[in-house]
Amino acid sequence: MHQNQNMIDLLKQSYGSQFEPDLLKEIEKASNYIEVPENHDLIRPGQYIKSMPLLLSGSIKIMRPDADGDELLLYYLEKGDTCAMTMTCCLGNTKSEIHAVTETPTRLLMIPIIKMEEWSSTFKTWRNFVFNSYHERMMELLESIDNIAFNNMDERLANYLNEKIKIQNSKHLYTTHKQIADDLHTSRVVVSRLLKKMENNELIKLHRSFIEVL
Repeated sequence: MHQNQNMIDLLKQSYGSQFEPDLLKEIEKASNYIEVPENHDLIRPGQYIKSMPLLLSGSIKIMRPDADGDELLLYYLEKGDTCAMTMTCCLGNTKSEIHAVTETPTRLLMIPIIKMEEWSSTFKTWRNFVFNSYHERMMELLESIDNIAFNNMDERLANYLNEKIKIQNSKHLYTTHKQIADDLHTSRVVVSRLLKKMENNELIKLHRSFIEVL
């Protein structure tokens, strides 16, 4: 009972301003509540997706793998978000082309495909939410493309660190040079050199287990 009430409270906090009470009740009845630890695979490339996530808390990073198995960070999902690519795979019954990994401990509601379709014809707020989610993820994808195409690696790294600060709500980033390099699709040596340059410019301070953004 306590866990169920906690889930209801989180649902209202995250989506209460977007959905009417009747839809919130439908979500409460139909969804599956899960808690996922940090750095856990939620969706793997090639996997069929049978439900759509609603984020109650935490954050998820969405990555795109290439033919060699390397991955490029596309965007983050946070509380109140969902993933447009997941919705597309659900409705089209196609295999996932993304890799979704929890950036922090995350609490989710998983919505069955049949309910996604049913609510689209029943609740205007749900349709608006789906359309807005597509738009927001598209804008984030375009921003990622612009970042890759028009910014040098110094700027990409700075943008990456600033985004991590926002996601984790902390200026102490517990990550490795290799993890940053993987997310930015570059080499660890390049990342280490650029981080050292940022430290020399007094933008960050490098510690043994974390990066402090000044």
